Amino acid sequence: MVQPPEWPLLEWRSPLPGDDFAEYMDSSFLRLLGLDHLVPELADFWPRSGPRWDGLAVFPGGVVLVEAKAHVPELLSSPSDASPASLARIAASLTRVRSALGADDRSDWARVLYQYANRLAHLWFLRENGVDARLLFVDFIADADRRGPASAETWTAAYQVADHALGLPGAHALRGAIAHLHPDVRAIDRVAPPLPPATVR
Repeated sequence: MVQPPEWPLLEWRSPLPGDDFAEYMDSSFLRLLGLDHLVPELADFWPRSGPRWDGLAVFPGGVVLVEAKAHVPELLSSPSDASPASLARIAASLTRVRSALGADDRSDWARVLYQYANRLAHLWFLRENGVDARLLFVDFIADADRRGPASAETWTAAYQVADHALGLPGAHALRGAIAHLHPDVRAIDRVAPPLPPATVR
């Protein structure tokens, strides 16, 4: 599992082989992190079918949400196709978060960077409710199959552009709760055990 060096040791709750590497969302991710008491608050903040987290972890006194990406175009996403009532709730929450972070109110968080924005919004929601929550982006490099970037610097530049497009100031309230790791796919491939002959395709 990945571990930001400056963070406390993480205890991973997902993905794990014991539950078929399931990804969790909505109330299920809260319950997995021991935050059952926030289920009603999340329902008020965000409609169902919210972010599906690539990983979840805990550490003494806090929790970690994980988003993983293999190539830069994954930062771009379509707006939500939720119902009008759900879209109104999403828009209200994004506006609330945008204002709390001091972002430019001309920025539209519900369009091409909607996925990135809703991850930031959920981090803000947890911290606003008294949880020491962190957001970890695992941005892979050298993934030739996905035409991923060859260096961490490319990812850094991409997130700088995304933050600028969202109108985020250089120093905002969530900045210290966000970390990025850049695993090299080539190194992972070297240490991964070979597949049994019957499953090689």
